[in-house]
Amino acid sequence: MSGKIRYSGAWFGILAVAALTATIVIIPAWLIQPFAPQTRSDLDISYLLRSWSPTITVVAALLAMLLAAYIWRNSRRWLGKVGLILPVAVVLLFTWLARQNHFEWMFNPLTSRSFVSTSNADFVADNEMVLAVNVNGDAVAFPVRQMAYHHVVQDVVGGMPITATY
Repeated sequence: MSGKIRYSGAWFGILAVAALTATIVIIPAWLIQPFAPQTRSDLDISYLLRSWSPTITVVAALLAMLLAAYIWRNSRRWLGKVGLILPVAVVLLFTWLARQNHFEWMFNPLTSRSFVSTSNADFVADNEMVLAVNVNGDAVAFPVRQMAYHHVVQDVVGGMPITATY
C-alpha cells in the first residue's frame, strides 16, 4: 500500500508543480493587460513574480523531471507513462515563458504609420483623449487608444525627431 501512496503522491506532486509553474507565469501577464485597470499592488505582485519566476520555474522543472522519472519507473501501464507528457510539457513551456518578455508581446509596434490633418481624422472622436506634441509651432496628436495598443511611435515634429510613448 505504501508504494501505491507514493505513486499517487508523485502524480499529485507533478500536477501541483505544473500548476505552480503555469500560475507564476500567468499571474503577471493577467494582472498587467493593455486597457485593463491596474493597481499598485497588481504591479508589485506582477514584478515580484516576474523577478522570481525564472528561478522558481527551473527548480520546478528539475522537481518535475525527478517526479516524472519516479512515475515512469513505477508505472505498470503505458497510459501512466503517456500521461506524463502533458504535465512535463506544461512545466517546460512555462519554464521557457518565464525567460521571455511576454509583456512586449502584448504591444504591436506601429510598422506603417500614416498621418492625416485634423479635418480628415474622422476615426478620432471629439471627446477622445490624444497625446499632443508641439515643437517649433508644428503640432501633432496621437490618439491614446491607438498609443495604448502600439505603445510607441517615432515621428519628426517641428524638424525634431521624437519618440512618443504611452
